[in-house]
Amino acid sequence: MQSPQHILDGLRVLDFTQVLAGPTTTRLMAELGADVIKLELAPSGDFARSLPFFNEQGRSAYHVQQNRGKRSLCLDAKSEEGRKIITALIGHADVVIQNFAPGIIARLGFPWEKVSEINPRAVMCSLSAFGQDGPLAHLPGYDYIAQAYAAVTHMIGDPDAAPSFPMLGMGDVMTGVHAAAAIGFALLYRERSGRGQHLDISLLDSYFHCHDVNVQLYSASRGAIEPNRSGSHHYAVSPLGLFKGKDRYLFIIALDHQWPLLCKAIGRPELADDARYDTNAKRSERMEDVVALIEGWLASTPDDEAALRCLEDARVPCAPVLSIAEAVAHPHLRQRKTVRTIEDR
Repeated sequence: MQSPQHILDGLRVLDFTQVLAGPTTTRLMAELGADVIKLELAPSGDFARSLPFFNEQGRSAYHVQQNRGKRSLCLDAKSEEGRKIITALIGHADVVIQNFAPGIIARLGFPWEKVSEINPRAVMCSLSAFGQDGPLAHLPGYDYIAQAYAAVTHMIGDPDAAPSFPMLGMGDVMTGVHAAAAIGFALLYRERSGRGQHLDISLLDSYFHCHDVNVQLYSASRGAIEPNRSGSHHYAVSPLGLFKGKDRYLFIIALDHQWPLLCKAIGRPELADDARYDTNAKRSERMEDVVALIEGWLASTPDDEAALRCLEDARVPCAPVLSIAEAVAHPHLRQRKTVRTIEDR
């Protein structure tokens, strides 16, 4: 019986990327069957090789996590021999991807114009913090730097305290996924036109893409509304936030059509038609009252599990705030193989 093919079987990717955003893109492509050749610059290679956790042989789990399934080649890209090897690899590549600071790939001798000359069908993807042009393009940057420029950091934390930031590579991974989607569309275009193209993917653009309410509120109100961080609860939707339970915090959301379900679940069905709370706008104005109502009910329940079961039975969206250990062990993540064991060979 023939083994099932992956969607990117037969596709070759020349991968100059390092650390997280770019390696996320090429990891996804490797998982979909592409032959990814990770080209690392001598003498140190990918900086991610120095990031923890390390096994007994000194191998970085961070590096393995993002680069499994790829072939690796380390060379001196500034040497004549190294450039000959890169030129030959570009000639046989469907995709060339790099996340150096703008200008570096050109100084190595392989700007888009050169890549296209070597291989007109190649798709080249350049990832960076701020993009390949614009007033910020020349600056160094990482995930959190782009997050700050995108006004995302401004929206995280308590309103009267310093902004906060998430302790995970959300922007890098998201930008990597944006890049993977763009590459897929560019390959589709190549199949129709026979021509490759250059993709400019930035962390800042990807982060800005995530503003669902904030930017349009500011723009549509002509600046009359200036969104700001609002702590553990959303400033424009209520209830939507973190509520203190008996032993842990719970995330609870009830949009307008779910508000009556929540009211019934907490034993206060009359609140569904209460003129103080019968629209999202009114509940947002009385956010503190809404939080007090829900947390008062949580305090009256036997335990957090009972509260969650009650809300789930009522079809109210809710979740416990899990620790890393709890999430890794969760049966849903295990069954779907979101969390799974891989072998580093």
